[in-house]
Amino acid sequence: MRGRTRPAAAALLLAAAGCGLTSGSPLTDDVKPGSIGRGEPLKGAHLTVTSKSFTEQLILGSIMGIAFEAAGADVIDRTGIQGSIGSREAVRKGDADAGYEYTGTAWITYLGHSKPITDPQEQWESVRKEDAGNGLVWLPPSKLDNTYALAMNQQNAKKYGTKTMSDVAKLSKSDPGAVQLCVEVEFANRADGLPGMQKAYGMNVPARNITQMDTGIIYTQTAKGNCTYGEVFTTDGRIKSMNLVVMDDDKKFFPNYNPR
Repeated sequence: MRGRTRPAAAALLLAAAGCGLTSGSPLTDDVKPGSIGRGEPLKGAHLTVTSKSFTEQLILGSIMGIAFEAAGADVIDRTGIQGSIGSREAVRKGDADAGYEYTGTAWITYLGHSKPITDPQEQWESVRKEDAGNGLVWLPPSKLDNTYALAMNQQNAKKYGTKTMSDVAKLSKSDPGAVQLCVEVEFANRADGLPGMQKAYGMNVPARNITQMDTGIIYTQTAKGNCTYGEVFTTDGRIKSMNLVVMDDDKKFFPNYNPR
């Protein structure tokens, strides 16, 4: 679960011993076993699925719930929980049975480590082992990597010529007024967000040059050039549709956010 608040790849997070909620809405999709659910191995099971509230999480939560239904389970939909912690805690406490979470968010935000593990498989394995002590089971990670990045519009890309995060750091020193950042509130305060990014790259962007706003507004304001650089998620389709230029994380600061 990433809040983005979240962002390495995502992995399916399961409670070691879960009990479904009695509240929430049942999924009503009329699905039958196919390549998924053949033999209905979950027939008779009552499962609750959860997710965070941003689009990717809602989609992943729905896919998971529909797959469980195809396998014969009765599924309660508890997707769309605000913030990162809520959906994870629902699984940890047994109020939900499964949800997608991000390995990078778990490693840095929940498990309290300061440095990401650059190898995605090694990071997943480390998260899986450590979170087992919290009663959580991580299934194998997906290849999807919904990590953070900074992006700018084409006009500003031509004007300033930055291609990497190190370039942005140099620009912040040579021309401080040029680096106007638009970020989410959570990113502004996360160890794997703005504070850690500035430390890793030696940036010192003044507070007056940082504007906090909702995710969707960041993309539109960055496309318009009202933010020189906007915080984006690398899997977001708006990067391509708005023709934004993504800065390379050349020091590999941002963790892998592989969902599972």
